[in-house]
Amino acid sequence: MQGFMRSYIRIVDTVNRRIGRVMMYGVFVMVAIFIWSSVSKTFFLPSLWTLEVAQFAMVAYYIMGGPYSIQLGSNVRMDLFYGNWSVKRKAQVDGITIFFLIFYLGVLLYGAIDSTAYSLQYNERSPTAWRPYLWPIKVIMCVGFFLMLLQAISEFFKDMLKLRGEEA
Repeated sequence: MQGFMRSYIRIVDTVNRRIGRVMMYGVFVMVAIFIWSSVSKTFFLPSLWTLEVAQFAMVAYYIMGGPYSIQLGSNVRMDLFYGNWSVKRKAQVDGITIFFLIFYLGVLLYGAIDSTAYSLQYNERSPTAWRPYLWPIKVIMCVGFFLMLLQAISEFFKDMLKLRGEEA
């Protein structure tokens, strides 16, 4: 069982680390979109697509970067008590609270899959003037939620190993 947990942690952490490192550069994509939007509004005709593409890029940035954020421990945590606890106490509390995160991510993934299926079935489009298809960003959301769920399970395995006094 420990061999499985270690392999799972290694694989999931590697995948999410690589995707997260790539997604860090999404900020530059959003800046480029906003610069183009400003330039086109000043010197040319305003672009219809810039606002929505920036929103889609931001969704991809946050959703696909989420698993890497969980892996780094960059998520928001109430450190009033937590910061003073021992490593084992932190692992105990994290091992319990991770189930709430896993449940939440499961609900999000279920809703995202349902919404993506609807979007694909009916060729759902945005109600704006540009009218892009919505399924690509919904697929990205499904992938991101799935990777976050895998990372949450990886964090649970890490906590279990810590409770046994082992390193992941």
